[in-house]
Amino acid sequence: MFTGIVQGTGLVGTVAPSPSGRGDLRLQVAFDGERLGPIKVGDSVAVNGACLTASAVGGQTFVADVSAETISCTTLGALKSGMRVNLETAVTPATALGGHLVSGHVDGVGEITRRTPDARSVRFGIRAPETLARYIAPKGSITVDGVSLTVNTVSGSSFEVNIVPHTLDVTVLGNRQPGNRVNLEVDLIARYVERLLQYTGGAG
Repeated sequence: MFTGIVQGTGLVGTVAPSPSGRGDLRLQVAFDGERLGPIKVGDSVAVNGACLTASAVGGQTFVADVSAETISCTTLGALKSGMRVNLETAVTPATALGGHLVSGHVDGVGEITRRTPDARSVRFGIRAPETLARYIAPKGSITVDGVSLTVNTVSGSSFEVNIVPHTLDVTVLGNRQPGNRVNLEVDLIARYVERLLQYTGGAG
């Protein structure tokens, strides 16, 4: 479990096919230990919002395997050496919940449709997959590339968010432009409410 408060960015090293031969990838990422703290083998790390497990750690570099399933529903398959990624380690009982509850299970990939200045912040327009539209509500929470954000407006399957200067500086969203694809995770509460309503309706 994560909070969507990105602790820092990492630098992608090697991206290579996994030895499994099943379409998986093996990803190497260098990270800042002062920002993220120590990472151990077996730890969960959100990479651009997708929860991965560190399978090897050396100094301030970790290696994680990316399954074919994760590649199919995230942008991780498009990562290349030298790219920067958002990083967050899993919450602990002492972690301040500054964002919202995030599972690290990306629901789908959206596309940035516009980026415009809005006072000191920047307003992004993002088009989500149609299947996720019903979970996105004005003033609700959404995770974009691992960053917890508040939805400003919704129109069909498109929504807008404002990103403040600090977030632009310390995450990869500062470099995102129209046409870029981003990982989206909708609010867990919305999914649970839908599931409860399904059972309520079934019971009459």
